[in-house]
Amino acid sequence: MDVNKFVEFREKALENVGKVIVGKKNKIDKIMVAFICSGHVLLEDVPGLGKTKLAKSLAQTLNCSFKRIQFTPDLLPSDLTGIYYYNQKTLEFEFKKGPLLSQFVLADEINRATPRTQSALLECMEERQITVEGNTLKLGRPFFVIATENPVEQFGTFPLPEAQLDRFFIKLSMGYPSYMEEIDILDRYRENDPLEELTSVISLEDIEYLQSNYVYVEVKDSIKKYIVDIIGETRKHKNIDLGASPRATIALMKGSQAHAAIHGRDYVIPEDVKEMAPAILSHRIILKAGGGAFDNKAEEVIEDILNAVHTPLEEI
Repeated sequence: MDVNKFVEFREKALENVGKVIVGKKNKIDKIMVAFICSGHVLLEDVPGLGKTKLAKSLAQTLNCSFKRIQFTPDLLPSDLTGIYYYNQKTLEFEFKKGPLLSQFVLADEINRATPRTQSALLECMEERQITVEGNTLKLGRPFFVIATENPVEQFGTFPLPEAQLDRFFIKLSMGYPSYMEEIDILDRYRENDPLEELTSVISLEDIEYLQSNYVYVEVKDSIKKYIVDIIGETRKHKNIDLGASPRATIALMKGSQAHAAIHGRDYVIPEDVKEMAPAILSHRIILKAGGGAFDNKAEEVIEDILNAVHTPLEEI
């Protein structure tokens, strides 16, 4: 495994996306980790913070085909997957592809669609396939979903069930820019939208290499035990009603491997686990009602667990 390819990927992607998105390098790092691990991302934020621009700039940077789907209550599963229609010229049924047959999909305001439509997206995310009228079509690689939801407006929405939340590799919030970042945004967007001039800097061959080789990053037994200790603590913490599943355990290990690789290491250290844990675990736990000082903030609970669990010493 050539770690330099992972470092080069991170540097190129950050520089290119940084032409459109001001700051947020830490968030973009985590999204790239999810992409390398063939996972999916849930962005929960108020409108206007650049979620759509981030998704478009990432797709352009990674040289991936891109489709944006605006989720609404009247959206049907067939609107996502595609349909078979009768072609009167050829006198045969033909398949018209839906937007899910793309490499990079932005599912905008996913919680506005009905559970039936959400389940169609769920099959694609988990099984890497779609089913249309009994016919199953395998999705190509890469296949990457960024879903967004607005945490403020809840009227007319269908909250994502816990089983579906667990399918997202990470959950992030972009947050507001700093004072100087917002000044930079005004300067950058004064005349033109930099997204219109963005070019691709990553090839599909590079992506295939990254997604196939990050698993060779070494995870020592002490790190495995550390990960399992963290997961175990989520299942007995006083403020948590339902702890993380074994799927979360695997995701935390894989996320730590990819995080180590893009930072130039072929082995995982505890800091990789600590960096990825809040984004990977916060949406996979259910907090107890009236969570005390934490006020039902899942990321704060995960941080509390990280502070409580013994950190192994780095082996030399």
